[in-house]
Amino acid sequence: MYFNLFNQSFRIRTCLMTLLCSAVAGCVGMPTGQESAVVTRAQMQMGTLVKITAVARSESIAQAAATAGFTEIHRLEELLSTWIPTSELSRVNFSAGGMPVSVSPETMTVVQGALQVAEMTGGGFNIAIGPVVDAWNVNEGRRVPTESELEDLRSLVDLRSVHADVQKQTIYLEKTGMRIDVGGIGKGYAADQAVMAMKKAGAVAGVIALSGDIKTFGRLPGGRKFPVGIQHPRKEGEVLAFIDLEDEAISTAGDYERFFERDGVRYHHILDPKTLQPARSCQSVTVVAREGIWADGLDTGIFVMGPERGMELVEQLPDIEAIIVDANGRLLVSSGLKQRIRFP
Repeated sequence: MYFNLFNQSFRIRTCLMTLLCSAVAGCVGMPTGQESAVVTRAQMQMGTLVKITAVARSESIAQAAATAGFTEIHRLEELLSTWIPTSELSRVNFSAGGMPVSVSPETMTVVQGALQVAEMTGGGFNIAIGPVVDAWNVNEGRRVPTESELEDLRSLVDLRSVHADVQKQTIYLEKTGMRIDVGGIGKGYAADQAVMAMKKAGAVAGVIALSGDIKTFGRLPGGRKFPVGIQHPRKEGEVLAFIDLEDEAISTAGDYERFFERDGVRYHHILDPKTLQPARSCQSVTVVAREGIWADGLDTGIFVMGPERGMELVEQLPDIEAIIVDANGRLLVSSGLKQRIRFP
């Protein structure tokens, strides 16, 4: 679910970057009227195509800032990827049922953040759901697992068996066969950290897009905010709504990303940790937040919670906004976004 093969969500969510690319193309002049350079580059990292745009006072600085962003994402991938055997999370998973594993501050921050999102969403977000995801194998298997198969895995997804000891800086999984995967929150965190690296390298503005997880900072030359289009969950390639971002992150979870249909039923990859079945109350959830780690984690958790409970949570959280499309196609928009979004 995390840093595996080329992520299908990139192909489906390309509209999230289309407006950004068109807005950046041909830009000249800083908001102050000084000349600037805009550089956009792409690399395969974290199992998806990562696009970075850097705005700086010269092309050399912009190039250096983009390089710094990619370097930081690669560094975090080496810590967090469950597809790299030597990563910290791989070592944690390998030691499940055995002993605690010492981890870096970055890994601890991501796992703590994931556990916090789990608490906020009533368990809707769960980084231990991997064994059940494998049972469904939505990407390749197209097979509906039996109830007994799923029940046999239930004890392995219990977050009470995940112990993150901040004082000792260790993570311990109680049961053999457990594993944690931060794919639902790690890309947002990586985008946050990449922004910090780009700023240190001299970028005055930019955008980082890891598939559908986008983080912006500053403004485009000329003072424009970064425009983003949100994918329509039932019309591939069409935009549901537009929003302009400044120093914000945006992330979308949708049942259209990875799924198969059988007998008229859509089976997708966003599983409810309580039922161990695909969550059925939403088509898509888009979260806008100041930090990517929260936008990335909350979109999945809110998807599982459902539209009413999810929107109630959003309205209680500072600096968090959301656009939810429920199972029937009804659109719900949080109070802080109603005056900001535009419809095609």
